[in-house]
Amino acid sequence: MSTFLETPRLVLRAFTESDVDHLVELDSDPAVMRFINGGRPTPRERVRGRVMPQLLHDFACLGTRGFWAAEERSSGRFLGWFEYLPLAEDSAEVVELGYRLRRDAWGVGYATEGSRALVHKGFTDFDVQRVTANTMTVNTASRSVMAKVGLTFTRTYFGNWSNAIEGSEHGEVEYTLTRSDWTRQRKTETDG
Repeated sequence: MSTFLETPRLVLRAFTESDVDHLVELDSDPAVMRFINGGRPTPRERVRGRVMPQLLHDFACLGTRGFWAAEERSSGRFLGWFEYLPLAEDSAEVVELGYRLRRDAWGVGYATEGSRALVHKGFTDFDVQRVTANTMTVNTASRSVMAKVGLTFTRTYFGNWSNAIEGSEHGEVEYTLTRSDWTRQRKTETDG
């Protein structure tokens, strides 16, 4: 399995077809899926037929994929996944940051650690100019991760969702970070 990057506690690696069971288990936890679809599990057929092709897709503009399986470095245990996905097929200028982790991996900083590493890699190794991340307004835990990584609140918006879930009446939020703001933040951290 191809390792994309490592952090002190995480390995982000390319997905393989053998990850279907991990993904089905992850998406079967109502708490994990709460802010995705209201807590409904993703059927195995959908994981195999629709989700896996997205996770296995390579982007020429990055020379790699946009999704990576996250494993605990010390044990190799599957924790979930991270997304650093170009919004345009042929340009890495704007990427979307995302993550979905097992409930037993919440609250220990994995989402922040993996996200920081992806942001750093995007701004140093790729031609990323802006990182964006979105979640439901009521998803305070995910919003906290975005802020810890250095993204700032940009806007609240209301989509026309076919299946509204509890909390969707408050809308979605977008957070962003530009390359110039990231460079400025890093300079402040090293000077301070």
